[in-house]
Amino acid sequence: MARRNVLITGCSSGIGLALAVKMAKDEQKRFKVYATMRNLAKKEPLEEAAGRSLGKTLEIKQLDVCDEQSIKTCVNSIPDRRIDILGILFNDVYAASKFAVEGFCESLAIQALKFKLQLSLIEPGPVVTEFERKVFEDGMKMDLSAADEETAEMFTNIYLKNYKQIFQSLGQSAEDVAEHTVKIILAENPPFRHQTNTLYTPMTTLKYADPNGDLPIDTFYKMVFHHDKIFSASLNFIKLLRWRSRKSFDLGKPSQ
Repeated sequence: MARRNVLITGCSSGIGLALAVKMAKDEQKRFKVYATMRNLAKKEPLEEAAGRSLGKTLEIKQLDVCDEQSIKTCVNSIPDRRIDILGILFNDVYAASKFAVEGFCESLAIQALKFKLQLSLIEPGPVVTEFERKVFEDGMKMDLSAADEETAEMFTNIYLKNYKQIFQSLGQSAEDVAEHTVKIILAENPPFRHQTNTLYTPMTTLKYADPNGDLPIDTFYKMVFHHDKIFSASLNFIKLLRWRSRKSFDLGKPSQ
């Protein structure tokens, strides 16, 4: 089997690092890995990010995906991009960069078929990495003095609280996502989309269940703001089941 050229961006930690390590240890030596190290935007209120991390994030994503080397990789191998499929509260900038990648790949996939090339999007749910732990810790220490009082309260007491619970209940390891990714890269007929987390899939299904897009927005709004106790109880129940199977994850305690 010919060695596959694989470009991995953001491999200083997390999924990128796990994927690079897994491929480097491949006993059959099926991969030639090219790695770059980039960071992603932190999660924060949009008014805090405007004019600062927003422009930087989109600039980084543009370089990641659209520079000459990445284009060459896209047309000479089966490219794999890791994206998120669901817009979440206070993930405005982060979601914007990910959705840009999704649109890029959807458009390129049509042209790629003409050259008998296939593109796949790897779509994980929450993934517990050192980066996510740092995001959580930074969020706990973030100066929200420039935000209005209601937004600051929402970010601290609703978003961060649910953020931690969701990762503890539904989170995957980076190694698990890397294993899924390798299987897709080696697949004879890989799908265009592949979601790695069966626990998170029901949440993303809402996005496709309603063409108008109102169903997921209304559902998540009610879960977070009107039925937060039920939402929290559901996450705790899932966390208990995962703990019994020894597959739970923890973001840890924020630094003091």
